[in-house]
Amino acid sequence: MQPSPTSLLTNPVHLLAFGFGSGLSPRAPGTMGTLVAVPLYLLMVEYLAMEGYLVMLLMTFLVGIYLCGKTARDLGVHDHGGIVWDEFVSYWITMLMVPVIWYWVLAGFVLFRIFDILKPFPIGLLDKKVGGGLGIMIDDVVAGVYAAIVLQVAMVLIA
Repeated sequence: MQPSPTSLLTNPVHLLAFGFGSGLSPRAPGTMGTLVAVPLYLLMVEYLAMEGYLVMLLMTFLVGIYLCGKTARDLGVHDHGGIVWDEFVSYWITMLMVPVIWYWVLAGFVLFRIFDILKPFPIGLLDKKVGGGLGIMIDDVVAGVYAAIVLQVAMVLIA
């Protein structure tokens, strides 16, 4: 039996995996999840030094493996479209060492969504071959790394 949307928001594991409810969007839940990740990113970079930000990335990735895996098992669906914790963490990876200026924040959002949707090699392969919570997280993390590389190159070229 599938959990109801209400139970997804009352169970703390599901609440986080579903991005505080953003993953319940009937249209583009991954994009909605990434959108919710943006203000959280802005709060984190305001209050965390680089070392703290890196620790936060590692911790949210590791916790994400559990959150996404547990929620997928409870739903009986691997990588349910509403599970967006992976988008949160991956957007935050995209924005690593990026100036907090609106156009870079927007560029990071767009680039991450492009890589997450198109899934260039090896993202698509990881998406298909790696199971469990790690499988849910890893394809988006690689999309975030790709987007981060493009942002870093763009910053060098524009500077």
